[in-house]
Amino acid sequence: MSQIHDEQEEVPEGGFSRRDFIKTAAVVGASVLAVQAVGTVREANAAEETKKAAAGATAAATGKNALKLDQVLKVAREKLYPRCRVCPECDGVACSGETPGFGGIGSGMSFKNNYTSLQKVQLRMRTFHDVKKPDTKVDIFGYTLQVPFTSAATGGTTYNMGGKMGEEEYVEAILGGCLQAGTLGWVADGIGDPMDVFERRLKVLAEKFKGKAIVTIKPKTQEEIIKRIRMIEQAGALAYAVDIDSAGRAARAVPGQTVEPKTPQQLRELAKASKLPFIVKGIMTVEEAVLAYEAGAAGIVVSNHGGRVLDHTPGVAEVLAAISDKVKGKMVIFADGAVRYGADVLKLAALGADAALVGRPLIRGAHGGGAEGVALMLNKMKNELVDSMVLTGVASASKVPRSIIA
Repeated sequence: MSQIHDEQEEVPEGGFSRRDFIKTAAVVGASVLAVQAVGTVREANAAEETKKAAAGATAAATGKNALKLDQVLKVAREKLYPRCRVCPECDGVACSGETPGFGGIGSGMSFKNNYTSLQKVQLRMRTFHDVKKPDTKVDIFGYTLQVPFTSAATGGTTYNMGGKMGEEEYVEAILGGCLQAGTLGWVADGIGDPMDVFERRLKVLAEKFKGKAIVTIKPKTQEEIIKRIRMIEQAGALAYAVDIDSAGRAARAVPGQTVEPKTPQQLRELAKASKLPFIVKGIMTVEEAVLAYEAGAAGIVVSNHGGRVLDHTPGVAEVLAAISDKVKGKMVIFADGAVRYGADVLKLAALGADAALVGRPLIRGAHGGGAEGVALMLNKMKNELVDSMVLTGVASASKVPRSIIA
């Protein structure tokens, strides 16, 4: 964080450094004196313009100026390399096979399929309507999000991200940035993480954010999952999820820890274990979406785990519509998979998602600017979403018709 702000002092890039502020303030004073002496309209206008510039300089000097995207990405690249190259377009090509890390597993095809399938979805532009200020809010489990997207469940700062941030620092950046942007963050779990790591993440959630997040648990044994559900309840979280798509990572589990697929009966047991909404993350077929609903899940995440668990799956955008057609309105549908822009969120909403999950862009934001960097990324996407809604005639993010897809 300090590195970012230090750079702003040295490289104004459209803003003002403290030195500029001092110079500008001096000019303001000179201009005012000139107006008093001569009294010409021209000089008065010049003084007014200079005052405006000085006001901008004051905002910069007091830290009110927003972070710049290029600065955040620059710092993120320095901290995340070589785990992530912070490519201009995050499409899974450069990092294929780099797991742990940010890449897709094996050939990286599942990651790339997420990206290409979403890019192939095209929007039908419409401008003959009266939608000028679309409503981006959606309600999820009784909580109003100002935008129809949240963070994804990302963690493992040491083994996935290079260890430049601690787990608590990372959780604080993600959750804090999400709340600044009017949405929710997710807290992750790790297959090999000792219990105390999970506890420390939840401590941040409880003490600094009053439980305003969704918490994910790895598909451990039933006993271990239920033990963590109790901890999540105590932290005051809004909901809990099991990312069942991590079941194939059993080989990476440390001795004494288990990750495993779950039967519908086991899912039913987990759904009944708490009054909190239960989410099953990692649904890629209509059949399993229906089974999750019948097991008592309040929500699903249509996801192939960012392409990081099974090579050669379809992209999320390829399977989402069929799943939505079967369970929409019965349960909350989240979807992830290479969400990079506000238009991507609108596409997933048109395919049936109630909210999208954003992963890699927020990891960059957290490393490049902490909570402010995360909020910067989310607000950029919000602006893109608003533009896309206006230009497709969508009045509400909670009612996005599939007909906007070309």
